[in-house]
Amino acid sequence: MESALRIAVVNWSRRRVGGVETYLNTIIPELARAGHEIAFWCETDDPHERPQIGLPDDAPAWCVTALGAEQALAALRDWQPDVIYTHKVSDPNLERLVLKLAPAVFFAHDYNGTCISGDKTFKFPVVQPCSRRFGWECLVHYFPHRCGGLSPITMFKLYALQAKRLENLHLYDAIVTHSEHMLAELIKHGLSPQRAYNFPYYVHSTKANGHPMKEPQLSSATDAILKPSEADQETKQRSTTGWHLLFCGRMERLKGGQIFLDALPGVAARLGRPLRVTFAGDGRDRESWERRAAQLDDPKITVEFVGWAERREIEALLEACDLLVVPSLWPEPFGLVGPEAGLSGVPVAAFAVGGIPDWLINGVNGFLAPGDPPTAAGLAQAIVNCLQDPATHARLRRGAKEVAQQFNIKNHLVALTEVFSSVVSHQ
Repeated sequence: MESALRIAVVNWSRRRVGGVETYLNTIIPELARAGHEIAFWCETDDPHERPQIGLPDDAPAWCVTALGAEQALAALRDWQPDVIYTHKVSDPNLERLVLKLAPAVFFAHDYNGTCISGDKTFKFPVVQPCSRRFGWECLVHYFPHRCGGLSPITMFKLYALQAKRLENLHLYDAIVTHSEHMLAELIKHGLSPQRAYNFPYYVHSTKANGHPMKEPQLSSATDAILKPSEADQETKQRSTTGWHLLFCGRMERLKGGQIFLDALPGVAARLGRPLRVTFAGDGRDRESWERRAAQLDDPKITVEFVGWAERREIEALLEACDLLVVPSLWPEPFGLVGPEAGLSGVPVAAFAVGGIPDWLINGVNGFLAPGDPPTAAGLAQAIVNCLQDPATHARLRRGAKEVAQQFNIKNHLVALTEVFSSVVSHQ
């Protein structure tokens, strides 16, 4: 086992707001169980309606809004961390002060410092991923490609903010991320390959009595994989009455729900079977998606919107569906929902954007559609490829479990602590 370290986790909020905070709520207790001392430093403890990120009982926590920046920084310095593990910091000037206190590792969850809007996507004349390197030339593309809003003041403010964040990235002792796509993005922006790491992310389930399930030991991972006869039998039973497709996520333009709906008539016609489609989630585009679904004049297609779903409800939906469709138009840094579906033996159809090809392998656990640009016809073909016959679907179900088993907390924790130890030993 690596030597125990004093690890200060830094994030903008103490509350479980999104995927970054969900990650921290899982990895912090794992680090503590591995014998490391943990402290937590944040800019704010909002929004109060969200639960806090869990910390070990003896872990100190400091918040800038409660203590003031000077006192919060002094408390972190006095704790004398061996390494600082940073995620999101909204104020780059404050982030730079934190970086002076100890060796630091940054987790690049998204396009922090590499895109004005953070979406890394051209939205006009068609939606397609942007592969540009961040720089002043981005200002030229911002309005013609509708990268963000229409305010020039906002554009320049966001550009200055992201430029400072990119400068800060170069000050870290190491950058870690969770896909080959994000690793290439970092290196493209001048980060040294010797200081940038991509290592296995992880997925977890809450099926065991409402608590996170223990991750399987690597030697016994195949015990949870469906046997061919079991997968074949279940697929044949499901496919006799039609296929059940699932979308799960935020309902906004770049998540691709409109293109998914546009693809359904072609899918139903080619498969010749009824389609039941469930949309789980919410967002500003939900009403427009519901209107589009109501316009699908096809008796073979049934679409339902079930609203926002908690983790256990999502797992129940995954257990009941045949295919997860991830129609994201923007380059998802990773796309965690796909491997999560794999734990339930659910294959995926998605566009080949961002980090999705890291875990979605054509013919193994689903099929990819061309993503530059993404089209309804391309997505329809990927869906049909997954459901064209029961034998193919059964094979994909087995592959989905096999691929998902690779993304476990044990592999993630080992790789992460090796980076921490390397950074500390080189000081």
